[in-house]
Amino acid sequence: MDCPGFDHPFVVIGHRGAAGHEPENTLRSFRRAVAMGVQAIELDVYLLENELVVIHDDSLERTTNGTGALASHTLAGVRRLDAGAGERIPLLSEVLSSIDEGIGINVELKGEGTGERLPAYLAAYPRGHGRILVSSFRHRELAAYREAGGECALGLLFGRSKESLFERADALEPYAIHLSVRLASAALMARIHARGLRVFVYTVNELDVLARLRKGKVDGVFSDYPDRILQAIA
Repeated sequence: MDCPGFDHPFVVIGHRGAAGHEPENTLRSFRRAVAMGVQAIELDVYLLENELVVIHDDSLERTTNGTGALASHTLAGVRRLDAGAGERIPLLSEVLSSIDEGIGINVELKGEGTGERLPAYLAAYPRGHGRILVSSFRHRELAAYREAGGECALGLLFGRSKESLFERADALEPYAIHLSVRLASAALMARIHARGLRVFVYTVNELDVLARLRKGKVDGVFSDYPDRILQAIA
């Protein structure tokens, strides 16, 4: 499956926007990354009262002035929290509506039910599905996304182990494999490329790591500091 939002020769993906500079997963952070010149941004979603809210953790303490489990709060209550610098936790719809349609968006499914909900949710927005990449460590959510009629390309996330990587790839037919830095050896990337899949690596903030990955023919990286990566490859 094609994914024009991520088919650049080398893709710089703003990790949770420009999380090294701005409060992560906020509109301010996404806009900062786009202003820096990224080709794509990455964000995380949970399902709350049938809405897809953009936040990485299933609890509130780390990124907001709230406390407790996300699921224990109402949507209205969560929306009143400060996510940093006066920013609010955005809805996915707000990101889709406010980010230029030429920018790719990697939607990472974090919570239960996100895969089933996403296809109908995206149907309400004009952004071309070819510019959205749906990823997750929760491969069952990706399968649920497909079963619910989702048409966007998939990215399979692997962090600590590559066990079952190719078996999962055969089953889900993704566009890309997303590897942690620790897993991203040149040999593994070559095996993935041999399957016709792209390889994106997270989270790359140091230039020596970037140089190693580029020697291994990585197709793109997620970075908290996308300006550093863009300057290094210019």
